[in-house]
Amino acid sequence: MNSQSSLQLGKTNQSSQWRSLITDSLTVFWGDWLKLRVRIAQIAASGLVSPLIYILAFGLGLGSSLPQPAIGNSYLEFILPGMVALSSMTISFGGTTFSICGDRLFTKTFEEMLLVPVHPLALHIGKMLAGIVRGLMTSGSVILIAILFTGKIWSFLNPLFLLLLVLNCAVFAGLGVLVGLNVRSLESVGLYNNFLIIPMSFLGATFFDPASLPAALKVIVYLLPLTYTSTGLRAAAYLPLSQFPWYSIPILLGCAIALSMLGAYQFAHQQD
Repeated sequence: MNSQSSLQLGKTNQSSQWRSLITDSLTVFWGDWLKLRVRIAQIAASGLVSPLIYILAFGLGLGSSLPQPAIGNSYLEFILPGMVALSSMTISFGGTTFSICGDRLFTKTFEEMLLVPVHPLALHIGKMLAGIVRGLMTSGSVILIAILFTGKIWSFLNPLFLLLLVLNCAVFAGLGVLVGLNVRSLESVGLYNNFLIIPMSFLGATFFDPASLPAALKVIVYLLPLTYTSTGLRAAAYLPLSQFPWYSIPILLGCAIALSMLGAYQFAHQQD
């Protein structure tokens, strides 16, 4: 009898902890959303420049002289899912990083958030959720452009496509949280962007099919999380379910969870 009561009490405490974690995460997110909602148009447009340039230069320009790719009816169709992945990565990472840097280095309000009596994981998840929303705003604009160019609405709005997109935003928003917590100046953010995000933009299977690469290069490309997003989005948009790379989902989910654990540890030991 006592063991049953203890078991029920343990389950109740665990359920209460989960509810508290979710509530605290949404509270942290709400603080960022109050700032985001007045800049929705600006955020949605901020990540459109690079994808539009790539679409015009590579999709409509260079693509017209290239043979038909293995996936999609044209090279333009081939790169459009990659442009969605690229825009979500750039804004999820950059927006989250600069938001935390601004609070830490300029407004000096970050210390107040660290004093809030919530679990460190809730702080990370709340900031990550804000980064996910930023990425979805911008990638939503790119999806609209892709639909206008191709006329394939369901290809870019099916549940599998959207799931991969959310996971990609979560991965790079989580990475942005870690970078934002550790950099000491905005110049340092530029270094991360130049040596991490820009190379990944071109090596993350956004413009090419990694299956055609030599084995040595293929190993490097498949170490990048953006590769799994680009290939997964492309398959979700144009290929039947039997050809979808299902391993992309657990890999991206595992990356997001690992970054969340690191982010919670960083928040718990932050000394700002």
